[in-house]
Amino acid sequence: MRNSLPIGIFDSGVGGLTVYRALHERLPDEHFVYLGDTARVPYGTKSLATVERYATENARFLESHGIKLLVVACNTASALALPAIRDAVSVDVVGVIHPGARAAVESSNGKRIGVIGTEATVQSEAYRRSISSLDPAAVVIERACPLFVSLAEEGWA
Repeated sequence: MRNSLPIGIFDSGVGGLTVYRALHERLPDEHFVYLGDTARVPYGTKSLATVERYATENARFLESHGIKLLVVACNTASALALPAIRDAVSVDVVGVIHPGARAAVESSNGKRIGVIGTEATVQSEAYRRSISSLDPAAVVIERACPLFVSLAEEGWA
C-alpha cells in the first residue's frame, strides 16, 4: 500500500516545479503531489522560526493527504528547517541542498562554485558546508540575490 502512495513535494512557490520535473523524468512510474506555498512566498526574508513553522505546516499537510516521501524543494526551507520538518512528520524527508551541492561539485572543472540564493539560504552557509564536505578543495562563492525569487516565480529563471 505504501509504495502506491505519491511522493510529496513542496516549495515556497512555483520554483520547485523544476524539482518535480526532474523527479518525474527519473521516476516516471511514481505519482506526485506538489504544494506551492505562493500565499507566503518568499521564505528567504522570513525569520528562522517563521520558516520552520511554514515548512512544518506544509509537511504535515502533505503527510495528512497520504505521501510516502517528502521532498523539500525549497532551498531556504532545506537550509533552515530540515531538522524541524523531520521531527514533524513520520515519512522520510529529503532536502535539495546536498543533491544540489553534489551536482555542483560533479560539474565544476575549476573547483570554483558559485551559489546564488535568498539571504537566508546564503547566510545559513548550508551549500558551503555541503560542498566542502564533498570537496574540501572547492572554493565556494555565495551571493544573496533577493530578486531571484521574484524572477523564478514569474517564470524568468
